[in-house]
Amino acid sequence: MKPEKFSKNDIEILGKRTLYSGFFSMEEYRFRHRLFAGGWSGEVRREIFERGHAVVVLPYDPVLDQVVLIEQLRFPAVMTSDSPWLLELVAGMIDSDETPEQVARRELMEESGLTARSLHAISSYLSSPGGSTERFYFYWAAVDASVAGGIHGLAAEHEDIRVVVLPRQQAYEMTTDGRIDNVSTALGLQWLQLNYQQLMARDAESKR
Repeated sequence: MKPEKFSKNDIEILGKRTLYSGFFSMEEYRFRHRLFAGGWSGEVRREIFERGHAVVVLPYDPVLDQVVLIEQLRFPAVMTSDSPWLLELVAGMIDSDETPEQVARRELMEESGLTARSLHAISSYLSSPGGSTERFYFYWAAVDASVAGGIHGLAAEHEDIRVVVLPRQQAYEMTTDGRIDNVSTALGLQWLQLNYQQLMARDAESKR
């Protein structure tokens, strides 16, 4: 017997209220949903963290086979990490009047000082669907890593960002030994490890 496949139409929203509203917000939802065994659940209450949606950009130089990462303070990491200064991919929140691609190009310049020679959408992912609505849109950007470096970020947003250029293989190994342990960066570097040969070939073909 083919299993039941549900959609958003199989959820009934009973109520919603805002618990907190600031830079982020917290919403409480009351709902019920269809059950695999048939019928409906009782009322369920969930607090949902609303932080908006984001873009993550993997700056990669297919000629030098190097990755451009950024290093910055992530205060919540102090609770579980020896150092809350994390190596990350470029990322940024999407405002209501922006497209993901616009954000990708803007954040690449603001956080790394680089301009993409080409920009490619890969996929999108839910970052923590058990408690947040956030979806991040993943891009890779072809860049010239030889000109990457320095300190970047917006002072108005208290950003203090250092650019770190690494060989692709070294960056990937840092995901396997735990030195890079934030999800979007680890996911992006693992994707690159599976696809870098295609990216190199595509880049070489585009220059013929």
